[in-house]
Amino acid sequence: MSTSLCPCFSGKPYIECCQPYHLQIALAPTPEQLMRSRYSAYALHLVDYLWETTHPAKRHLYSKADIENWAKENHWTKLEIVAAKKDVVEFKAFYQHGLKEFTHHERSVFKKEAGKWYYFSGEHFN
Repeated sequence: MSTSLCPCFSGKPYIECCQPYHLQIALAPTPEQLMRSRYSAYALHLVDYLWETTHPAKRHLYSKADIENWAKENHWTKLEIVAAKKDVVEFKAFYQHGLKEFTHHERSVFKKEAGKWYYFSGEHFN
């Protein structure tokens, strides 16, 4: 049994945190947990998971190749949940691109359909 900590910075082992969602053994029960699992998916380059957890009505706005490039071009270093209320999660995702450090600050909206949460849209902050 692996004790590697989850990339989402929950403090829990990966196998007890985001891995069951990534393996489709379970569905993320809340928007915050889905957000955490999506961050982990970026860190682990799980493009199909990112695609599948994007709301079907919004997938046409993205390409799997762009998602994969964004995930792989960056080294994901930290996730901070600023606020999580109902279907909205505000977060800061810290990452390195080359030698520079960046913060992706976003307020994301999630929608639940047929018992499954999806990423729907996001508002980015500078």
